[in-house]
Amino acid sequence: MTSWKCDKCGKKFDTKKEAEKHEKTCKTEKKEHITIRSIKDKWVALILALLVGWLGIHRFYVGKIGTGIVYFFTSGLFFMGVIVDVILILTDSFTDKSGAFLK
Repeated sequence: MTSWKCDKCGKKFDTKKEAEKHEKTCKTEKKEHITIRSIKDKWVALILALLVGWLGIHRFYVGKIGTGIVYFFTSGLFFMGVIVDVILILTDSFTDKSGAFLK
C-alpha cells in the first residue's frame, strides 16, 4: 500500500489528494538541519589515528572508551578499523561519544 506524506510536517496520508490538500494549509515550517560540533579537534584525532591508531588512542581521545579497548586488544581491528577511522576523520564523518562531529 502506498502512502503519502506532507513535506513540511511529515504527516502521513492514505491518498495523494488528502496529502496535497493538507500541504496547502499546513502551517509547519521546515526544520533547518543543525550540525553539532564536538570540542575535540579532528586534526588531533587524525594524528593520533595515524601514529598510534592500532592502540586505539584516537578513540580514547574522543571518548569512545569501549571501542578504544577493542582497538587496543585487536591492533586496531587488525589495522582495518584504523584505515576506516582515518577516512572518516578526513571526510568529517567521525563523531565523538555524544555523536557530535569533530571540529
